[in-house]
Amino acid sequence: MQRLLTPAKQVLQVKRLIQEASLIPGHLLSAAHHRFSTVPAVPLAKTDTWPKDVGILALELYFPAQYVDQTDLEKFNNVEAGKYTVGLGQTHMGFCSVQEDVNSLCLTVVQRLMERTKLPWDSVGRLEVGTETIIDKSKAIKTVLMELFQDSGNTDIEGIDTTNACYGGTASLFNAANWLESSSWDGRYAMVVCGDIAVYPSGNARPTGGAGAVAMLVGPNAPLVLERGLRGTHMENVYDFYKPDGASEYPLVDGKLSIQCYLRALDRCYTVYRQKIQNQWKQAGIDRPFTLDDLQFMIFHTPFCKLVQKSLARLMFNDFLSASSDTQTSLYKGLEAFRGLKLEDTYNNRDVEKAFQKASLDMFNKKTKSSLYFSTHNGNSYTSSLYGCLASLLSQHSAQDLAGSRIGAFSYGSGLAASFFSFQASQDASPGSPLEKLVSSISDLPKRLASRKRMSAEEFTEIMNQREQFYRKVNFSPPGDLNSLFPGTWYLERVDELHRRKYARRPV
Repeated sequence: MQRLLTPAKQVLQVKRLIQEASLIPGHLLSAAHHRFSTVPAVPLAKTDTWPKDVGILALELYFPAQYVDQTDLEKFNNVEAGKYTVGLGQTHMGFCSVQEDVNSLCLTVVQRLMERTKLPWDSVGRLEVGTETIIDKSKAIKTVLMELFQDSGNTDIEGIDTTNACYGGTASLFNAANWLESSSWDGRYAMVVCGDIAVYPSGNARPTGGAGAVAMLVGPNAPLVLERGLRGTHMENVYDFYKPDGASEYPLVDGKLSIQCYLRALDRCYTVYRQKIQNQWKQAGIDRPFTLDDLQFMIFHTPFCKLVQKSLARLMFNDFLSASSDTQTSLYKGLEAFRGLKLEDTYNNRDVEKAFQKASLDMFNKKTKSSLYFSTHNGNSYTSSLYGCLASLLSQHSAQDLAGSRIGAFSYGSGLAASFFSFQASQDASPGSPLEKLVSSISDLPKRLASRKRMSAEEFTEIMNQREQFYRKVNFSPPGDLNSLFPGTWYLERVDELHRRKYARRPV
């Protein structure tokens, strides 16, 4: 981690230099803090140049210690075999007992990231949380996370919670990058936290649930760089998925409309992204269309895995419609019958869907399938879904495979807000490089998922009933066995009569 974090280490004392030394109690400066004492001649936050290569330096992923097998749910719900495993593309679904809530998920993932990177707690200058799991209409999850920073004395941390369905994590990531590239940056790291618990009432939607949290350390000289100026965004007012009932943690969902909105947003975001990158290319003397061939990997927000395969096919359909007649004939053989169609007229066209899924299958296997490992085995985790896909991609490839690649990303949140953007992976994949360290840090994901406990469909249903029973309740301690949690997991210890929540951590 030494080389990965060196550039930001050199500026951690910027803020201290412009403060009175007496304001920082000596007992707070541990040995770890003193390792970050190198001061550059000119503080980086005060120079006239942009911080170079802002992006993701480190990433941590957390998920619950238990899951239900989707084949067991198929039997329990008396549906045909394959309805969830084939129809949705899901094998397992992680879930939380009453002992865990969104605050505890985020506490755990932040603690794990800080312990693994061995960063001092005062090296974080911005922390923003993306979530749609709202347990308090006023108090932000960010304020709960400040408990972790208490002993360091670091209260100067910008950022707060950001909410719009599954899009809040991406909005938080964009905000972190904007902060680093602004006059507000003080030389420290930004941290982005995405966490959610996706639960549904008994019925067809319940198998599309899940839970998880991701924490990302964002800074300059990153191995995964957010490509500057390349974001295609689409927003509109629609009621496809929303949570108007504060007495329930369940959403109201129009499934058919939501899928149509997702695909429409994908079309529009991809169109804007292509225009922007083609404009950049023209300025560099390159005059050609951007296509999926220019993305080595492509990740998507994943409500369920089958939708992702349809979405990659949709991008190929976009490329096809934008291509010249000669290109359509030469590169898209057998698809000529779909010439002249309009994107907006094809959201329910099964012939288009099937034809382009077949045509894009090899591309899906090469560019996207490996990113679905976490979603396949854990389900939907709302704001952290896209970044769970990024973690999966990193866990399934070597640094050499990823070096120099462009990774396309599509983020979607119902209501709706969506963006298409991209990461550029570092060219350096040598042992000890930031990219190699990032990849190796997440390589144990399959092993961690395999270490979870399998619960029966009956046990899962009982825990879902418990969540309903205790939702919005006061003056209780959640039932459950602490030994069922992963070591080092934060959990909800008690809710008092004033709805105040107290958390504790299972020993590591």
